[in-house]
Amino acid sequence: MKRRRSQAGTTLVEVLIAVTLLSLLFVAMSFALRIGINAYQKTTAKLMEDRRVAGAQRILESEIEGLLPAVTPCGNRPPAAQPDQSWFGFFQAAPSVMRFVSTFSLQEAWRGGPHILELFVIPRDDGPGVRLVVNEVPYYGPIAAGRLCTNLAPGDAFKIPQFLPVVATGQSFVLADKLAYCRFNYLWRLRKQNPADVNPATVWTPTPSNNDWPIAIRVEMAPVETDPATLQPLTITATLHLHLESAIQYVDY
Repeated sequence: MKRRRSQAGTTLVEVLIAVTLLSLLFVAMSFALRIGINAYQKTTAKLMEDRRVAGAQRILESEIEGLLPAVTPCGNRPPAAQPDQSWFGFFQAAPSVMRFVSTFSLQEAWRGGPHILELFVIPRDDGPGVRLVVNEVPYYGPIAAGRLCTNLAPGDAFKIPQFLPVVATGQSFVLADKLAYCRFNYLWRLRKQNPADVNPATVWTPTPSNNDWPIAIRVEMAPVETDPATLQPLTITATLHLHLESAIQYVDY
């Protein structure tokens, strides 16, 4: 009588169960990995956005605090052909445009030469709101900078310089985007009514209040959509420490 030989092996049902379990495990690991990658990407995007907003605010403060009290002639005429009244402090103060000479620039920070900065607000072309843009032009001296001035318009008690309009180009840098609004305000020191007054009154206005330099500049900003999970553009105020008269022509020796 022949003895039956035992056969060890795996059945087809067992193979199908093993493959199914491995497939489910792979799918679960894929979902977990995808969730982790999405969380990492969202965290990185928020972190980069926070860094961009914080960096733009630091740049904006540095640009304003680096304001150089340049005094230039207005127009294209040579200085010898212009009366002393044509020299003015090179500073354009408007609610949505600000133009001045600064020792800080995006390309060279505090290390390079002075630049003419044109800060202005333009509407967004890809959605609601506005954006804050800056142009940088190397400062080649008072004569070259004075060509940006068209004339000195008579005001109530002082002449207001009129400038060429600012234009956004491919070289313009966006400092802040997706803003509900962005406006400039300037703190001016009022003229002393009493010569003995040590602390004259000050006033915040969006336009020039006198022909001196402002003592502070405030940039008011607010986002279109508020997101508590990210750093939002905030209103910044930069103080200026200038002790020169804007109507006096200074000469370097």
